[in-house]
Amino acid sequence: TLRRHIASIHKGSYHKWCKTEDFLSMLPEDTHARKLDNDKKMQQTQVIDHFDVAEPRKIPVFYSDELFKEAAIEWLIATDQPIQAFEHPKFKNMIDVAASATNSVTLPNRKQAREVIVELFKDQMRRLKDRLNVRGFDFSPADCGIY
Repeated sequence: TLRRHIASIHKGSYHKWCKTEDFLSMLPEDTHARKLDNDKKMQQTQVIDHFDVAEPRKIPVFYSDELFKEAAIEWLIATDQPIQAFEHPKFKNMIDVAASATNSVTLPNRKQAREVIVELFKDQMRRLKDRLNVRGFDFSPADCGIY
């Protein structure tokens, strides 16, 4: 009750006195705040707080002819490819290369694929320039509409 009186009437001067005398305030709201702060400090930490969470690994899909046929047809439909795409030598080569992978295959993203295609195009143009023996021609992808 004396604490409540001091808290309601003389709070500012009491806090000032506590500060000058290096005294711990015993007002109910101050003791409650200290108790909450102490409870927060005493909270047990979790192991998650100390380690980075690892990304869950993809479970490898085991090969079966039926599963491959289903995935190939789904790819054909989803990407609106012609049925003859399965017979193309480059498609067969890509499948043979992927079949020799030990775990999984990582495909380039859109930006990486674009960079590789532009470089292949530049190389092709350089070889064509050398073959045609053209001088003074400096190829720029922007010249052909590639940005």
